Amino acid sequence: MSTYYLRALTWLALLCAVCSLTGCKPKKTTTPDVKKPGPAPVKVEPDTVKPDVSTVAPAPVTATSGSDVLVTVNGVDITQKQLDELLKPHLDRLAKQAANLPPAFLEQQMKLLKDQALQEMIKMQLLDEQVKKANIKVTDDEVTGEITRMASLQKPPATLEEFKAKMEAYGYNYEQLKNQMQAMLGQQKLVAQKYPDEAKVTEDDAKAYYEQNKARYDVPEQVRASHILIKPDLSDPNSDPNQAKAAAKAKAEDLLKKVKEGGDFAALAKENSACPSAARGGDLDFFRRGQMVPAFDKAAFELEVGKISDVVETQFGFHIIKVTDRKAASTTSFDQIKGTLMAELVQRKLQELAMKYVEQLKLEAKIVYPPGKEPKPAAPPAIPGGAIPQ
Repeated sequence: MSTYYLRALTWLALLCAVCSLTGCKPKKTTTPDVKKPGPAPVKVEPDTVKPDVSTVAPAPVTATSGSDVLVTVNGVDITQKQLDELLKPHLDRLAKQAANLPPAFLEQQMKLLKDQALQEMIKMQLLDEQVKKANIKVTDDEVTGEITRMASLQKPPATLEEFKAKMEAYGYNYEQLKNQMQAMLGQQKLVAQKYPDEAKVTEDDAKAYYEQNKARYDVPEQVRASHILIKPDLSDPNSDPNQAKAAAKAKAEDLLKKVKEGGDFAALAKENSACPSAARGGDLDFFRRGQMVPAFDKAAFELEVGKISDVVETQFGFHIIKVTDRKAASTTSFDQIKGTLMAELVQRKLQELAMKYVEQLKLEAKIVYPPGKEPKPAAPPAIPGGAIPQ
């Protein structure tokens, strides 16, 4: 997990899910995806331009009382319960991702995350106070519109319902997301009002950025493929894994024979595939080299459009692959990306301005920690090889 300016924590899941809003994601093989939420060749989102929503905020904290107060900001308590609720999905994922790391290192990483989260909650509380003082309003239509826009930036674009499902897979319900988005939009409006001239981005600004980062908009060769996945049945712990594997391979070969004899590939995928893409006739949409597991990737890119592979074995099971389309390498033009790029640059400026504004607010704020809970600087311990969990 990144250690810079947490992007308001609850939105880490959103940023990952919505189309890599902060950049490329590492190659994975098991991360849920709204289109492919289970064992299947997993795609890594392309490095396309997306808005940087660093001014996204946790839902505003509310005044509470009790012995679990971590800090009081201008008379408003931030409690351990609020922090725990905010961080639970992130800590759960961190624990799973770092299962093989030394316990002491994992504990230190979690402490760092909690410390950063608390500081972020302080910043967001300060901004929320100013949003209320400025009487800034955000309508339901604005919230829904922004969430829909973010969903549309996925590759392939997602509907609002698919977006909701994706967020639920990350541990958030839709009402939480709406609250987060409402806070984000309010704070963006606040910063834009506070710094109207500095928050502007012109087409010339965007064009200059595009020319300086042209390689970012190179689109590599892509293929579109459908597949049928047959997984060995290992539900019985007493069964022989080798026999289960052999049975799965035999079933895949039988299906391949049916396909080659003229069987409807999409229908057979819907009836037999163990991948969630079965609902779409096995369609995995477009992907570039390196986004699928190696054996699948190699087979798909060697096929001509309309051709069917032999049975391909991967760690997920046995696949029958059909390539349905292909795109040559290309470069996204400035005109194609202009609107999205300008939105991204605006978001970056808003992030910088929000950080500047928060530092000013902190100088004027009354921030009180209970005895013994004052923040202490800490650095992550070194681990063999210098690996840092992402």
